[in-house]
Amino acid sequence: MGAMKQLQTGKAILAALAVAVALSGCATPPPADDPEAVAEFKQTNDPLEPTNRVLYKVNKGIDTVLIRPVVKGYRLFLPEGVRSTLHDVLANLASPATLANDMLQGKPRRAGDTLMRLLVNTTMGFGGVFDVASDMGYKEHGSDFGITLALWGVDEGPFLFLPLLGPSNPRDFTGYAGEILLDPLTYIGKGSIVANFGYGRLALTVVDATSRIQSDLDKTLASALDPYATYRSLYRQFRQGAIERARADNRATVPNWFPKSAPVPEAAPAAAP
Repeated sequence: MGAMKQLQTGKAILAALAVAVALSGCATPPPADDPEAVAEFKQTNDPLEPTNRVLYKVNKGIDTVLIRPVVKGYRLFLPEGVRSTLHDVLANLASPATLANDMLQGKPRRAGDTLMRLLVNTTMGFGGVFDVASDMGYKEHGSDFGITLALWGVDEGPFLFLPLLGPSNPRDFTGYAGEILLDPLTYIGKGSIVANFGYGRLALTVVDATSRIQSDLDKTLASALDPYATYRSLYRQFRQGAIERARADNRATVPNWFPKSAPVPEAAPAAAP
């Protein structure tokens, strides 16, 4: 799947969003003489809330009709071990983009672990079928260009609920395009086989990610008075947590299995004459 084709898809999504904004309108800011309401409006940071709520309902319908049945079949017919293997293969395919983001974030030690995971799992793990790197002490971590932009100081902008893509914001949507450009598979090969592989990988990534969070998300939303507001809050907490973990992650590249040298004992103080 070529970069230009994917970027054109992104433009189409933005165009659909613009049409939805025109049809649904924006949230009306509270009057300036109500400071508490103004502060809450700014904190919510959802000026397109009427539009976002419409798109939330549309996406919920797509989830009910299409994604949820597929995920149910995925969990029903594939044993947990097979699902875990597929996740590892997908993680290995995403490693080059993760490596690029680690370097762009100025995290050389984190990048070192990602590079080792890519090399070890691609060779000894047969393309990621086996997560040998984790057993050697190189644990998996996720990253994306949206996190990179956040660490560069780019503001997230207003909350968005995009068609098909779900919760986002201008920074994270830009991150989607960045991920396409950072993925080497974007530039490898042409033709129907390569295109079908790209679409299959994308679909499997969505199903894998959804299957891992669906149960917990359903339980949370089922007890929510306002599921849309809860979804918005959960997304922001999730993204902020990922950003803060990346910001604080200054790991060493020494793997867990490497022998640790014993601490050198301090010299005893010299005896007084």
